[in-house]
Amino acid sequence: MWRRILAILRARNREFYRDHAGLGWNIIMPIVFVFGFALIFSGEPEDMFKVGILTDYDDISRAESPFLDTRHIDFIRMDSAADAITKIERHQLDLLLDTTAEPRYWVNEHSQKAYLAERLMLAAYAESGTVQPERQTVSGRALRYVDWVIPGILAMNMMFSCFWGVGWVIVRYRKNGVLRRLQATPLSALEFLSAQVLSRLAVVLTATIVVYAGADIFLDFVMRGSYVTLFIVYITGAVCLISMGLIIAARLRTEELADGLLNVFSWPMLLLSGVWFSMEGTSPIAQLLSELMPLTHLVNAARAVMIDGAGVVQVLPEIALLSAMGLLLLLIAARLFRWD
Repeated sequence: MWRRILAILRARNREFYRDHAGLGWNIIMPIVFVFGFALIFSGEPEDMFKVGILTDYDDISRAESPFLDTRHIDFIRMDSAADAITKIERHQLDLLLDTTAEPRYWVNEHSQKAYLAERLMLAAYAESGTVQPERQTVSGRALRYVDWVIPGILAMNMMFSCFWGVGWVIVRYRKNGVLRRLQATPLSALEFLSAQVLSRLAVVLTATIVVYAGADIFLDFVMRGSYVTLFIVYITGAVCLISMGLIIAARLRTEELADGLLNVFSWPMLLLSGVWFSMEGTSPIAQLLSELMPLTHLVNAARAVMIDGAGVVQVLPEIALLSAMGLLLLLIAARLFRWD
């Protein structure tokens, strides 16, 4: 018995190390991850507080407020008072200071960080002898991390299903000779790939709806926008990701190589697309790479609909971009596709 087990063990190990592509990905992928994290988090540490500033000055550091000299606070110029107050209500800003007319400020009484930021501001005014601004209070439910992350988790699950559901399967079809038999039929490459897109799209959207409904029952996360708009966003995102998976599988012959390439494309997008954390505090290079990834635009559009209540018009640029990318990638995949 042990001789038979040893013989199969040797055969499987030889198959693995003779597949240089698969062996290479097992070595390269950890290195890619290390350098990827180093690239993402090579920026400066974030400030402790975020304070919005409404001012007439082009440079907010010139505004007449002693509070602006306080260190370790990120002062953000705000053009709209209504948008800034909304961020205060959702705990996305710790304090809002208006220096355009009579000095005044807004805080959320339910925010711990707002309390500390207010203490620092009042201390700065008292130390300088300047008249303190008028206090305005707002209230609102804090945006929980689960509210912020759920659009990204849905998009992430969609990405993995799109990539492996078509990319890996088509490579297996090619290896098993299924595609060679289909080549003898009148079916064209574009027709075959279009059918794959529609099939996987139905599966992905059904699974996403089920996951969304189940998670909402237990977590009661925020949904301020239209379900129709959100559905359109996820449709265009799924088509784009499926087409991307088709390009990866257009010519590959082994599942090991396909699995390696799918990981190479999926994990950088998972890290750089704002699924788990905001890209605001990352390095400029990481932010630039993030804008080039379709998952970033899918996550941003879904987050805008669910958290900010954006409509179709507000997320139309992302919808148009994902649609154009999906069509272009599908045509490229059909051009590169081979049956054997």
